Amino acid sequence: MFVKNIMIPKHECIIAQADETLNDALDRLEKHQIDGLPVLNGDKYVGIITRFNIYEGFFHSGKQKDNYLTSTIVSDVTSHGDKFLLGGELFEKTLLDLKDFPLLAIVDDHNTFQGVVTRSDVLSSFESAFGVNRPGVRIAFTSIETEGRIARLSEIAHQFHEHIISLVTFDETDKLVRRIVMKIEKKDNISRFTKKLEEHGFRILSIQED
Repeated sequence: MFVKNIMIPKHECIIAQADETLNDALDRLEKHQIDGLPVLNGDKYVGIITRFNIYEGFFHSGKQKDNYLTSTIVSDVTSHGDKFLLGGELFEKTLLDLKDFPLLAIVDDHNTFQGVVTRSDVLSSFESAFGVNRPGVRIAFTSIETEGRIARLSEIAHQFHEHIISLVTFDETDKLVRRIVMKIEKKDNISRFTKKLEEHGFRILSIQED
């Protein structure tokens, strides 16, 4: 999945213009209970303003709070003007970029603002990949790293009419053993299903219902 698939489009974004006062921007952050806003100059991306930017600027300003918020404009404390995405990146690549930052802007080739991807959206996508929000049975197991193992796993699941909610593999290295976590809908044949998996060389590590 690409970043553009989880992008919040421009018309749904809450933004700040570069020439607005910090007071206006902070009001918007408070009203919508968010941590950051993309900053635009017209429709061109300038950077990001966050609560941290505003508070840090106040600390170094030497001004009274009200004077600082009403006399300082957004562009004075904007950051990350050179940090943006073009939409074609794989969404999982953004996780490290968003680890310590609430959002990243997406722009076109002319630096025109297109939308944002937020840390919350990326984490929600990972939750979906793991089936976090759907009840079921999570089975963790290992398998020898040989060709066709995932296909064989799917065949066994099909034989038992299992509904697979999520399937995630780990250890994408040159190791000979791969860890796999499969989440399936709860049925009364879990023990027979896992026994069949073991008969075909899958080593069960844990079974957990959630």
